[in-house]
Amino acid sequence: MHSHSSPTEEYRRQIVVDGETIALEVLDTAGAEQFTALNEVYISNGHGFLLVFSLTHEASLHELDNIRQQILQIKANEPDIPIVVVGTKMDLYNEREVTSAAIQELVTRWKLPVYETSAKKNWHVNDVFEDLTRQMRKRYPNEVAKKRKKKDCLIM
Repeated sequence: MHSHSSPTEEYRRQIVVDGETIALEVLDTAGAEQFTALNEVYISNGHGFLLVFSLTHEASLHELDNIRQQILQIKANEPDIPIVVVGTKMDLYNEREVTSAAIQELVTRWKLPVYETSAKKNWHVNDVFEDLTRQMRKRYPNEVAKKRKKKDCLIM
């Protein structure tokens, strides 16, 4: 991997969900289209996915759909894959390109929860992790929750 491409970051995040403290291992891939080869490994090992797009960049939603399809393809034999879709930059009202109506349409079409967040202002960031953690706990009741986080490269 060349030094100019965004590296994959791995970090831990502790979260309290329903009174229980859970340590998540988060893998931030910063835009999937950079590593299709590695992608398959990440996806097949991942227990939960945060698909992140920017509310100020409509094209990032289409890229997200490609990643979503990839996850469903690689995990075709696994039902109920924990996935949460996250729109960031909610605080930049004037630059917004993705409408609430478009998001509602996504929820209906993809049947996935979609959250609007602002990392800068820390709006609804915990909701995202809580939702995904609950999904993972339900889906993998006997395993320590592990999370794979996908980030759209246009965001950060």
